[in-house]
Amino acid sequence: MTVPGNGGCLRAMAEIPNSTGADDAKILSIALIGPDQGRRKAIVAALTGTLDPPSEAHDPAGFSFEQPSIHGVNGFKDHDQLDSSNESATPGDTPPGAHFERTLLTGVNANPNIRQHTIREFTAYPAKLDDPVTMLGQHYDVVLVDLESDPEYALEVVRTISDDGYSTAMVYSSKADRNMVVRCMRVGAREFLALPLASSDMADALARVIVRRPMDVSVKKAATGRLFVFLGTKGGCGVTTLASNFAVALAQESGRKTLLIDLGVPLGDAAINLGITSEYSTANAFSDFGRLDVNFLSSLLASHSTGLSVLTAPGDIPGDQPSKEAINKLLAVARQAFEYVVVDIGSRIDFKDSAIFDLSATFYLITQVGVSELRNANRMIARFFPSYDERLQVVLNRYTKSALLFDEAHVTKALTRQAQWKVPDDFATARRTLNTATPLVMDDTAIAIVIRQMARKACGLSPEVEEKKKGFSLFGRAR
Repeated sequence: MTVPGNGGCLRAMAEIPNSTGADDAKILSIALIGPDQGRRKAIVAALTGTLDPPSEAHDPAGFSFEQPSIHGVNGFKDHDQLDSSNESATPGDTPPGAHFERTLLTGVNANPNIRQHTIREFTAYPAKLDDPVTMLGQHYDVVLVDLESDPEYALEVVRTISDDGYSTAMVYSSKADRNMVVRCMRVGAREFLALPLASSDMADALARVIVRRPMDVSVKKAATGRLFVFLGTKGGCGVTTLASNFAVALAQESGRKTLLIDLGVPLGDAAINLGITSEYSTANAFSDFGRLDVNFLSSLLASHSTGLSVLTAPGDIPGDQPSKEAINKLLAVARQAFEYVVVDIGSRIDFKDSAIFDLSATFYLITQVGVSELRNANRMIARFFPSYDERLQVVLNRYTKSALLFDEAHVTKALTRQAQWKVPDDFATARRTLNTATPLVMDDTAIAIVIRQMARKACGLSPEVEEKKKGFSLFGRAR
């Protein structure tokens, strides 16, 4: 429906369907990224409803409209200035490329819940594909991205926004190529807006955003879930046993939503350690990662009796290794859905360029006190973790002080730091729990106590564990 207004004709956004959300759920913050001025103006016109020439000052139905008010972010006052240069911007005042912000007002007699949306226009793609808050300065409900100026880079911008999970990403273009539309959908774009675009079509697209938004939009996206990565200095040093039992203990001790991802490909066996089976695996997540979201991920998970969720490794050896993009998407979605994400990567240091090695992750480097293991640990710490503090936790597995080939001073020197954790060697217990598919931490053993200490410290609790049986000595953290 077209409604004339004062000096401009705005589409009546009152046509947006009601949702069950809070009142402010219908007020959207919108970021418009468009290096091309013509296409950007076309989107602004569709958003403001100024495609049609003005005719009357008031709508016969009683709606009265106001011109969009422009608030200069960098001191600009009108659209011509906004499209000229950004040289007058004060460094640090606004993200790179941001030129101005405008508030779009619909009919003053319309439902106040849908009266305004706020747009910030960016006249250049973000220089760095970091998290969206860094890219754009804040979270936005909707991010509209110009596809034509640089299609490949634009797709990466959309992927970054979609991986964040907070904003709805849309793309716009004057070229509606079917293959490109499919690619846009695969990286997470929710809408493909073909130019020229009618205001009613834009209103419909925004209406779909409102319907998809959570009921209480005052509750912003939860902080990104914490990531714990278990990495071994060589195969067979016990990474999967420790990772799977740590994940069980973390879920139990914290009471928080916890996910274990088995990336010990091609032969991960976390499922065997936990005594669970699953119809789906990481292979399903990676094979169609373009459509991976929280709901899709949830459908792939197995549940352990302790409440731990598990994404298992595939039962068969996969033909292809997962791409960096697929791994990054999986971790982004997992950290959106779970408060704690534990990842077993075996000794796969080839994942170093993926989001697994995120600077916010806590790493548990699993090693034994042997010549090759300590040598590998020394090289890995120097290469991948030179400046890590508590985010790198060195774990000496199958530790028996009386059987050491080296004294503790030599071990510390080889590691270039003290080991935070020493898991005692108890082959009989490990074999028994493996044969019965019962997690180690379900028993009251010296091994279980140390793993529970690790989990408690990871979730911010006192690492001390109350013993239920007498006679156990605590093999705790290195002093």
